[in-house]
Amino acid sequence: MKTIFIIFGVLAIILLLGWFGLQIKPKPFEPYAEESPALKTVPLPKGLPAPVERFYKTVYGDQVPVIETVVIKGRAEISPFGAKFPARFIFVHNAGKDYRHYIEATWFGMPFMKVNESYVNEHSIFELPMIGALDNDPPTSQAANLAVWAEASWFPSIWITDPRVRWEAVDDHTALMFVPYGDIEENFVMRFNPDTYLLDSMEAMRYRDSGSSAKKVLWITRSVDGKKIEGTKLDAIGTATWLDQGIPWAVFTLEEVKYNVDVSEYILQKGK
Repeated sequence: MKTIFIIFGVLAIILLLGWFGLQIKPKPFEPYAEESPALKTVPLPKGLPAPVERFYKTVYGDQVPVIETVVIKGRAEISPFGAKFPARFIFVHNAGKDYRHYIEATWFGMPFMKVNESYVNEHSIFELPMIGALDNDPPTSQAANLAVWAEASWFPSIWITDPRVRWEAVDDHTALMFVPYGDIEENFVMRFNPDTYLLDSMEAMRYRDSGSSAKKVLWITRSVDGKKIEGTKLDAIGTATWLDQGIPWAVFTLEEVKYNVDVSEYILQKGK
């Protein structure tokens, strides 16, 4: 019996240490060295669906900034294997075209799993420990292209300054947004809050897995009220959920956003 109690005691200590390590948030990444320049603006175009027009007038007014590049840094909670892990992340965008993701899941504030992902010149690369690298896998590329446009909820002017994007009305609080993917279009269902006029959620059919047997699953991204991107009315917290899982697999909290800085080399790097 004494041996059993010792074993259970050791297991309890290990579990307690494991839980405690997951409560410690990682330190933020160092700030991006370059500051955002003054942003040029263009008039809000006419003819947008009613909820879309209300959204842009609420966020920007009658003048919309022209955003070409974005660097986003922050911290997150991710659930790659069901359990929640604290994390920190860097997202780099050539708006409407390319991106690079770097994510570190941490334990006791130290990285133990690093994710490198990019979609540059319509070529996707996804690297994850224990799984390896996926190089231009077609389902991964489709998923990445949707991420290009979904993450623009943090810089949504690109949805109307890029002439390849088009809108269709659905009802007073919903619209369809069509975005390019090679020679075809993908679409998002865009749902807007009836009280604040801000974007509540985006929905699209997206591949979750790789390979020829992969199937699309409804992917839902949501904006969470409570914290705003500095100097804007845009929510700084967003979640990503697969419909069949029902709960977010990731919660991202933005802590730094830089617009129209030079990312020509930064977007091609790996890691921080």
